[in-house]
Amino acid sequence: MRAARLIKMVLLLQSRPVMTAAELATELEVSERTVTRDAQALSEAGVPVYADRGRAGGYRLVGGYRTRLTGLARHEAEALFLSGLPSALREMGLDEAASAARLKVSAALLPSLRDASRSAAGRFHLDAPGWFHEPTAPDMLPAVAEAVWDDRPARVRYRRGTGHEVERELFPYGLVLKAGVWYLCARAGEDFRVYRVDRFTAVAVSKTRFVRDEDFDLPRFWEERAAQFARSILRTEVTVRLSETGARRLPYAVDRAAAEEALAAAAGPDGDGRLTVTLAVESEDVAYGQLLGLGPELEVLAPAPLRERFADAAERLRDLYR
Repeated sequence: MRAARLIKMVLLLQSRPVMTAAELATELEVSERTVTRDAQALSEAGVPVYADRGRAGGYRLVGGYRTRLTGLARHEAEALFLSGLPSALREMGLDEAASAARLKVSAALLPSLRDASRSAAGRFHLDAPGWFHEPTAPDMLPAVAEAVWDDRPARVRYRRGTGHEVERELFPYGLVLKAGVWYLCARAGEDFRVYRVDRFTAVAVSKTRFVRDEDFDLPRFWEERAAQFARSILRTEVTVRLSETGARRLPYAVDRAAAEEALAAAAGPDGDGRLTVTLAVESEDVAYGQLLGLGPELEVLAPAPLRERFADAAERLRDLYR
């Protein structure tokens, strides 16, 4: 642990002209007293760490010293490609590997380019979770991530939507972070399936490795499964008349693909300028919640029970605002 910290301290000093004890203590997550002891240990080991005294002082390397400890380990190189996803790295337990990789890259750069990482971080940030959703890292995510990175089978216990738990042996191929929710794409038997990581209640990672199917394309697989899932939950149809404004707002109220497909199949506006469309929805209850937001820009024609619910809502709104 201390050896890794000493290497990190050297890389920090190599990537910046001077750093105060407080700055080093923050980066290394230790006390300033520990920084002083580590600097002395490096100096005794032949690393020319020099301490400038005074208010503007700090620690620096002298004599153009450069370490050759900049080669990336495999897990560091892999983590580096995810460095634009700091929250995801942290949840998978890879933040330290990514930090070490960035330091090694910075140390290997020319002095004029060493601020590139800070410059990029100050100009681009990816916030993956959706609005009004407090993301929480699933308890089993680090273990699942370990299996994915190392191509190791995993014996898991998985809680289905019904609450019933099943046991499976999975061959994990990839992780996907969608709107703040983690999903595992894995082979179960001969089929590839998708599992929500927050539904894993136990994960035991094997010590052996499996041979990946090199033809597996994670982005393409996810795109296909996501499209299949979106279509599979649209099991009900409703018929509605839309004003021009309603037609324009429909893709923002319901599933966009379903809305665009319904609008494209419409015959054209009637004498009142309204468009009649048949729309695929998840259920009448879901459609009621989604379409009610369009207000007078939409009239439900069928099914009759849904039309009655809208008529009742309109009556109650009229009484409320009378």
